[in-house]
Amino acid sequence: MLPPFPHTPAPYTGPSKADLLARRKAVLNQGIFLLYKDPFMPVEGKMQYLFDETGRRYLDCFGGICTVSVGHCHPEVTAALVAQAGLIQHAPTCYLHPTVVEYAETLASTFPDPLNRVYFVNSGSEANDLAVLMARLHTGNHDILSLRNCYHGGNAVGMSLTSHHTWKFPIPTMPGFQHLKAPHPVWGPIPYDAPEAGKQYAEEVLDIIKFGTSGKVAAFIAEPMQGVGGTVPYPPDYLTHAYAHTRNAGGVCIADEVQTGFGRTGTNFWGFQNYGVIPDIVVMAKSIGNGFPLAAVVTTDAIAEKMASRIHFNTFGGDPLAMAQGKATLDIMLRDNTMAHCKTIGDHLIAGLEKLQAEFPIIGSVRGSGLILGVEFVLDGQPASAFTTAFFERCKDHQLIVGKGGLHGSVIRIKPPMCMTLADANFLLAVFDTVLSELT
Repeated sequence: MLPPFPHTPAPYTGPSKADLLARRKAVLNQGIFLLYKDPFMPVEGKMQYLFDETGRRYLDCFGGICTVSVGHCHPEVTAALVAQAGLIQHAPTCYLHPTVVEYAETLASTFPDPLNRVYFVNSGSEANDLAVLMARLHTGNHDILSLRNCYHGGNAVGMSLTSHHTWKFPIPTMPGFQHLKAPHPVWGPIPYDAPEAGKQYAEEVLDIIKFGTSGKVAAFIAEPMQGVGGTVPYPPDYLTHAYAHTRNAGGVCIADEVQTGFGRTGTNFWGFQNYGVIPDIVVMAKSIGNGFPLAAVVTTDAIAEKMASRIHFNTFGGDPLAMAQGKATLDIMLRDNTMAHCKTIGDHLIAGLEKLQAEFPIIGSVRGSGLILGVEFVLDGQPASAFTTAFFERCKDHQLIVGKGGLHGSVIRIKPPMCMTLADANFLLAVFDTVLSELT
């Protein structure tokens, strides 16, 4: 049973689910999808919970694909947005406005030197596109290295970076993008407990530079933990070696923190810090805006100086509404130390999931940290994709919303709002136990 929660949703008076589904099919683009066979229709959200059109409450452990960070309709974030909307709703950065400066100062203060220059955009895809532009302009080189099984966005550059083509457009990669062998704790060719596993995986960077490029590269980009790819961390020394090889070839290093950033891992505010490295460019989105379309790129003075050789302008980047929402979200994270809370809840979940793993052998891997976790199902040495789909569906029936991912669709992704409680964590573990018992 879900923990008690002192909120009664407003009665829903809109169109029925069946009517809305028919109208959606008739007018919206045919490429969008619905996660569940019986479509989920949340009409109200409050902190870590969602309410459907019948008023039924669900624990949201996917956070709108890791987007809702401090909670659905957090009262302070909502108040900041409403207050700003009543003053001025749009002012491009070619005008002066205090909120963009104040927010940039606070955001920059969370990074180690020399990362101190902030560019605001509207989405993670756009931020990665800008990061590629920065890298090529700064280095004078063209080739970009990214990992297989990664995900960096849905625009043309994002899809060229991305090598997770099981459900995205299988378009030919644009010239100048190379994909590397990705570390993986279950399906990777080098076991993580092998001596110098990270160094061995990073040798692929050297091979690509030597045989797949002119010997020079513009950038190496990686998520500190692959998100869509199935919550995949790397061996501890992997990024150290990959970054060194890239810089020796004249390139810069980009950390895609779209899903790992803002303390979600529970151990550091930024995922790259968990590996003891400092990138040259950092991309962030999703959690940054607590559900508002907002993203950012943070880089160094040296790279920013090259960008200043021409005008860089974004119509809605730095917009007062986005800045008000982003600043309120970040202020809450820093004030409430949500990073430490992520560690507390995450450690509790990992312990409980590992206990279930000992009972249910179909759980092949429990991984991640803080509130970015993955549970991979393996059956007879193969990805248990069909089982994962059934598990995913049954969790919703038990009022639990989780994600699904991985190259084979065999990973359950747990990325809730950071306000999730211990009682919520115990509910999740109970639902997992129940569904595993039902399906096995």
